[in-house]
Amino acid sequence: MGRWLMRAMTTAGAIAIAVVGFAAAAQAHVTVNPNTASPGTVARIDFRVPTESDTASTTKLAVFLPTEQPLASVLVMPVPGWTAALTTTNLVKPVTTDDGDEVTKAISEITWTADSPATAIKPGEFLEFPVSLGPLPAAATMSFKAVQTYSDGSVVEWTEPTVAGRAEPEHPAPVLHIAAPVAAATAPNKTAPNNQGLWIVAVVGVVLGVVGTVFGINGYVRGRARR
Repeated sequence: MGRWLMRAMTTAGAIAIAVVGFAAAAQAHVTVNPNTASPGTVARIDFRVPTESDTASTTKLAVFLPTEQPLASVLVMPVPGWTAALTTTNLVKPVTTDDGDEVTKAISEITWTADSPATAIKPGEFLEFPVSLGPLPAAATMSFKAVQTYSDGSVVEWTEPTVAGRAEPEHPAPVLHIAAPVAAATAPNKTAPNNQGLWIVAVVGVVLGVVGTVFGINGYVRGRARR
């Protein structure tokens, strides 16, 4: 019995370690946070970049914005210790904003570079690069290919598409899911509960309590009189 219990505990521990390791590996991708937004809005999102290497630091991140879904407004939030550079591309097909302005150019790439080794993303750490993008297109998703460069010169390309119904690729591109906001559900109009029954029960309880007290006092008085 003791040996069986030890084997069961060892197997359970191994499974737990494997599950935790798998979850950690799955979270080590370059991702978009939050990963959902509404069409037609200007969203504030972060590109979250973890360092997977055990020996090298992340020194550069390049994110490519899809020109087939051009964005009229692209702004970056300063990240201390990093320098951002934006690349503009002429659009093959101009887009018109809600204000009626025609946009012929759009930001196609954002590159963040660490100013020094001290500000690079060390092993076991992550950093977020905030941006403001919009107005977002009326599409199901937006995919942002990314390239991560390490201090030892190695490069990881996060460019593989994620296909529904298939296993996640080894280096998936960050994806922003775009969905129309869900209208808040209206709570059904419920009739206020009838408290009359509870009130009657309470009154009866009080009356019974008083009656019991009276009988108790009466019995006590009679007992003393007999003595």
